[in-house]
Amino acid sequence: FTLASVVGGAAAAGSAVGLAWTLGLPLEIVLSLAPKSVTAPVAMGIADKIGGNASLAAVFAVVTGLVGALSGKTLFALLGIGNDTTGWMARGFAMGTAAHGIGAARALQVHPDAGAWAALALGLQVVLASLLMPLVFRLF
Repeated sequence: FTLASVVGGAAAAGSAVGLAWTLGLPLEIVLSLAPKSVTAPVAMGIADKIGGNASLAAVFAVVTGLVGALSGKTLFALLGIGNDTTGWMARGFAMGTAAHGIGAARALQVHPDAGAWAALALGLQVVLASLLMPLVFRLF
């Protein structure tokens, strides 16, 4: 599960940073987007450490959580992720990784197993992002 969290977090941060960089956004905004898939208070701390704007990071984190919570059910249905035990695990873990606290709360509303997996993914994502993002951004 740790590997899935690292890959999911890297995909979330990398896609946001890559898109922002490609669009030519200012560096402060690019760095503020990187921690968008962790809870707002943690995103603020990470953004501050890597040179981003803490307030922008909080906004990006909240918007990411809302988009994930609102679109998750439809996206999972389109992807054919089932409603069995494995499906609830995949749905919950994805929501906790990508849509942090808001997504985890939504997953818990949908099914208790999804909520439990979302909480696990959220916890792993927060710890890993807090430790790894400052190290990675120090290299670049």
